[in-house]
Amino acid sequence: MVKIERILCPVDFSEYSIRAYDYAYSLAKHYSAQLVIEHVVQPITVTYPYYGFPDVTAYDVYWNITSDAEKRLQDLVRTHQVNGVRPEWVVEKGVAPDAILSVAEEREASLIVMGTHGRRGLDRLALGSVTERVIRRARCPVLAVRKPTHDFISPDVADDPVRLRKILLCTDFSVHSEKALDYAMSLAMEYNAKVTLLHVLEGVSASKDLLEATSGAMHALEALVPKDASNWCDVKCLVRMGKPYQEIIQLAQENQSDLVILGVRGRNALDLALFGSTTHRVIQLGGCPVLAIHV
Repeated sequence: MVKIERILCPVDFSEYSIRAYDYAYSLAKHYSAQLVIEHVVQPITVTYPYYGFPDVTAYDVYWNITSDAEKRLQDLVRTHQVNGVRPEWVVEKGVAPDAILSVAEEREASLIVMGTHGRRGLDRLALGSVTERVIRRARCPVLAVRKPTHDFISPDVADDPVRLRKILLCTDFSVHSEKALDYAMSLAMEYNAKVTLLHVLEGVSASKDLLEATSGAMHALEALVPKDASNWCDVKCLVRMGKPYQEIIQLAQENQSDLVILGVRGRNALDLALFGSTTHRVIQLGGCPVLAIHV
């Protein structure tokens, strides 16, 4: 059973992090979870490593940034405090990924929700330097939100702006994917959403082998579906052949999926390579939020 008791949402006040806040707020509402909003003020020497600042000037700038961040967080919380969800806020000083992970550990976060800036130029660097590091090292699931090709945020619905209707889960039948399935079914129940289970076959060439592999994968997918799932959601199983990240992105576009869920294998060298080849590329190149699940 999925329990989401505490949600951490780092914000940098960009449109991407404000969008992520909407998702975090909605999830907190559905799961009756505590919502913590965090802003990280990085040392000037980290933000601008090639410049030299007098100690007094650096202190003044740092203090002003921190004070401004506190006011902006207060405003954000005040304007989004409705329907029983009472977010709290915290300003941390340090390097962003480390500060986010530290607060997540201290607060025993069940979920981290954060925005990503996209996939081009400096945005790619931003993804690699913050969101990617958090996903690789976090001990809880991370929802990475970037500007989607279609939006399921509805500003006209004040009590819950998120309309989560279609969930795509890609599984390789590992224990990591089993955990991801738990989240997919739980979210489907909360949001009355449809779920598509996808398995991607890679490296199957002969037609006979392909037929057998496709049939076996389809039976395995169908076996994953809880027997009572039809009581709360529609579930569809699909098998495709190709590169996993390409098929995931393509199917998400075809189905107009609102959320992709993936199991992340871990944090050692091999797992990081696997992360880079699938989860990272889906986040970087795809068109909807991605929920990365750690075991």
